[in-house]
Amino acid sequence: MSETENPFAHNYSEIPAFETLDDIKGKKVTVMGLGLNGGGEAVVRFLSKYGAEITITDMKTEEQLAPTIKSLSEDKNIDLSKIRFVLGRHDISDFENADVVIKNPGVKYAGNKYLAAAKAIETDLSIFLHFTKAPIIAVTGSKGKSSTVSAIHYGLSHLGFTSFLGGNITVSPLTFLEQTNEKTPVVLELSSWQLSDLRGRKLLKPKVALITKIVPDHQNWYGNMENYIADKKLIYADQDKNDFSIFTRDDEWGNIFASESKGFVLRYSEHIPSQNGCWLTKTNEGWLQTPIDARPKHVLDKLSIPGKHMRTNLLNAALVLRLFERNANAIKEVLSKFPGVPHRLEFFHEWKNKNGVSFKFFNDSAATVPEAAVAAMEAFDISPVMICGGTDKVLDFTIFAEKANLARRLFLLSGTGTDKLLPLLDKKEIEHETPCSNLEELFSNLKAYLENLTTDDCENDENEIPVVFSPGATSFGMFNNEFDRGNKYKEGVKSVF
Repeated sequence: MSETENPFAHNYSEIPAFETLDDIKGKKVTVMGLGLNGGGEAVVRFLSKYGAEITITDMKTEEQLAPTIKSLSEDKNIDLSKIRFVLGRHDISDFENADVVIKNPGVKYAGNKYLAAAKAIETDLSIFLHFTKAPIIAVTGSKGKSSTVSAIHYGLSHLGFTSFLGGNITVSPLTFLEQTNEKTPVVLELSSWQLSDLRGRKLLKPKVALITKIVPDHQNWYGNMENYIADKKLIYADQDKNDFSIFTRDDEWGNIFASESKGFVLRYSEHIPSQNGCWLTKTNEGWLQTPIDARPKHVLDKLSIPGKHMRTNLLNAALVLRLFERNANAIKEVLSKFPGVPHRLEFFHEWKNKNGVSFKFFNDSAATVPEAAVAAMEAFDISPVMICGGTDKVLDFTIFAEKANLARRLFLLSGTGTDKLLPLLDKKEIEHETPCSNLEELFSNLKAYLENLTTDDCENDENEIPVVFSPGATSFGMFNNEFDRGNKYKEGVKSVF
């Protein structure tokens, strides 16, 4: 299927709904999707500040949205008389009569009668990009986006910049729009859905565009990789020779992106040096060379967080920091202290059993594809106890089954993804626990197993064993989202252990 046949490739208008911030006052705006992660709430706060007449509509009920509604209702800066709620349903009239609809990125345009009825459609990102003058560092990909953008922001903030971080990392850029200017770099994590919502608008022209590792993802949404990749390509579509594009040198996707980008292309690799790019050595040290470097610069050594994939993320962050003309030694020093990101191989708890074995608990709930769970298994020198499984996104779990022997023991949560994984594990004769339908049951089984391990079961002098929650699947049904899943996992571990 070509991009022109892609049912999700809707082209939005280049004409903004609001030419100036003053244009927002008095406009009838329908916010489609309030949600629980802060994006919809940020949109409402922004529109209220500038005097819009707001209708909030969401298929979730008032009870389900209670935390967000409470937060808005208790804010004295919000004029509640200009806000009406239509919850548990959508009414077509709220879309037909609105001057503009603010779309949630998780809502498909294709076949959506409500969006088809809208006079104009915007998103928080399209509004932000229209108004901001900040240099944009945009990052997309399938794996490593959140860690990469967080490391870039961390580095910029510690190396002399006033920097902002937003996008798919659950921070709406509208929360900091007024604080941005030509000297404040903004780091945006962009999902394929968010990029799709920018198609045709001519708003995204990042100073630096970076695509992290690509693997099959969201195939339940897109149907095939072509449609998925078509949205990823939008991150560099409107760049020119004055901008930078960063792609991998280690697979064909990176070669395709590099051949198409009009920006100055740099490449990253886990083993191949590049005159314009960055790479890891056999000892996992990070080096880079850019147009401002006469010779390669050493920028990555010891890190606070485990995993070769994390080294690649931080190496890319180092390259971006160097493009912003930060000193190589300073980059190395700052990134060595980067603490990581919540829900991404996040170390959060330690417990010792009666036999003197210490267990370090890691929360990797944002690992929603099989390849991410494999990366978590490979991140440790010691065989980890793994907790995996969840809902299928029409993905192939073969790679997970092939690497599952890296786990000391495999505990599973129920779900359609787990159902696909089980026969693959059985074929490989990989032992695993019976899938559990909730965390309480899983914790009971996990504790019984961990309590009986002895120092003879340990592979290191410290008598430590990592316990890693890395689902490799989504959380639909059992949890609200991967962040809710991670938080409930952390709360449960601290309660049980």
